[in-house]
Amino acid sequence: MKFLYIGDIMGKFGRWVTERELPGLRAEYEPDFVIAQAENVTHGSGINRQHYGELKRLGIDGFTSGNHIFKREDIQPLLDDPAAPITRPANYPAGNQGVPYKTLSTSRGEVILITLMGQIVGKDADVPANNPLHDIDNILQAIRPPRPIATIVNFHGDYSSEKVVIGQYLDGKVTAVIGDHWHIPTADARILSGGTAHMSDVGMVGARDSSLGVDTEIIVRRWRGEEQGSNQLSERGTYQFSCVLVDVDESTGLARDIQHIFRSGVTG
Repeated sequence: MKFLYIGDIMGKFGRWVTERELPGLRAEYEPDFVIAQAENVTHGSGINRQHYGELKRLGIDGFTSGNHIFKREDIQPLLDDPAAPITRPANYPAGNQGVPYKTLSTSRGEVILITLMGQIVGKDADVPANNPLHDIDNILQAIRPPRPIATIVNFHGDYSSEKVVIGQYLDGKVTAVIGDHWHIPTADARILSGGTAHMSDVGMVGARDSSLGVDTEIIVRRWRGEEQGSNQLSERGTYQFSCVLVDVDESTGLARDIQHIFRSGVTG
């Protein structure tokens, strides 16, 4: 069994790139299901119901999130719905909207999808995050037989050290630990010694000639002290589409292989 995990989709341009690139990737690699990081889908901050529906129609089966998940009110009821394939960080404190993980029904069987928030980015999030190690322990203990064919953990965090450590901590316990949030793909995709696929940061989908998807001209002017304007997403020039393909051994629930896939092109 194989699945694709797509990095942060940045706004309108990222959605356009996804529509352009995903069909070809599906035809070439034939994944059994596709997951995408939805944290930046709507104007760079969260995801609304309209864009959620658009991406599902493009063939995305499940969505992870992060510190912006509560920015769009119309998506929040889906966080409570066990059948809606979109997560919120599992290590948000009790009492926040949403359940800690989702079960996806795929053509090959049930897949557990979990998002964890790093504690560094979690300090500045709308909701401070709990210790992710404690919460993932509780979740894995709560999952009852029969074993899902795959358990996929997304780690949305700032520090590479956090992302590396969570991978080592969960090695042999889950199918994959895939990091995101920094939008820059790391050169460390590999199968860990216990059989878990790991990549510290999968990167993003959006403008390549940008700063993490944001127009660099605005950032430079602000850095020089010439203006204090807000960030604007870049929607021109060269684009990038970054994802990983994971091959799963269904007999063990661990990974056989992980491959970083990077596509680039020019608008127009």
